[in-house]
Amino acid sequence: MAIGSGLGAQLGIAAETTYGTFVAPTTFPEFTGESLVLKKTTAVSSGIAAGRLMALASRRVVTQREVSGSLNLEVASRGMGLLLQALMGTTVTPVQQGATTAYLQTHTLADTAGKSLSVQVGIPLTTGTVTDKSFLGCKVTSAEFSCEAGGMLTASFEIDGRDCSESQTLAVASYVSSAPFHFGQMGVKAGTYSSETALDGVRKFSLKIERPQATDRFYANQSALKAQPISNDLVKVTGSIEQDYVSTTLDDLHTSDAATSLIWEFIGPNIASTYDETIRFRLPSIKIDDAPPTVNGFDVIRPTYSFTGYFNGTNPMAIEYISADSTL
Repeated sequence: MAIGSGLGAQLGIAAETTYGTFVAPTTFPEFTGESLVLKKTTAVSSGIAAGRLMALASRRVVTQREVSGSLNLEVASRGMGLLLQALMGTTVTPVQQGATTAYLQTHTLADTAGKSLSVQVGIPLTTGTVTDKSFLGCKVTSAEFSCEAGGMLTASFEIDGRDCSESQTLAVASYVSSAPFHFGQMGVKAGTYSSETALDGVRKFSLKIERPQATDRFYANQSALKAQPISNDLVKVTGSIEQDYVSTTLDDLHTSDAATSLIWEFIGPNIASTYDETIRFRLPSIKIDDAPPTVNGFDVIRPTYSFTGYFNGTNPMAIEYISADSTL
């Protein structure tokens, strides 16, 4: 029996072959919280019957079913590939680095059609029995990554799903040895693409990637379930950089509205040879939107610059992930 609290919970994910068709979990990320729920749209008959003062329970029907919520976790050195693929859209096969146990995943922006997940959550009763909720047809609609001084690199993935099943077999969770990325490993670079240099004074960085999709595709002949969401707007990339005012680099970019390439990376322990555990966000072109420095008292000047990411016409945005994972 499991512990009858959140200590006994588990989360498992798997890539689906067919949208909305359950696949047993293959990866079990350690997570800090989740809010996935089944949402029902119901209708109740308003027919008049002589003398009836309340609606009949038997005349309430479910007209639509869908899932929404988020997955929250610390970004770890292993097991992130499926979530990154569902966010970015590219079909990724890890590439072995040299003859070592290190593998590189390169996730570039692409349409997310066909990139859906089965997400199974094990939720313990106080008795220690773990109940199963399997969420099907889960599409990542946005993800936000953040790290501040003294903290972990965290991520929140917003999910839109097709349905929830409570009749699947709860998978036996298994965990690989991994470690979270953290502020002590963080680097930020800016400048000309492929020649970026370290940006000093950065205390906090956040990045949000939004994948707008038509999530309301409810049709006849679908048994109250939606068809797979379709991309229906441009990808939105935004973020913020909190920095002690050690230089005018970002302030000058705000004033001129010039573009710069930006790299946000975390370099962890060595895997083998010259290959280290790594997650790297490559933004080939960003522009600073607002929040130039202002003086507000005696303390160190500490502006927070918000930015928007753009396509530079040549190089796509990418997330690079080096780990010991030979498969997603």
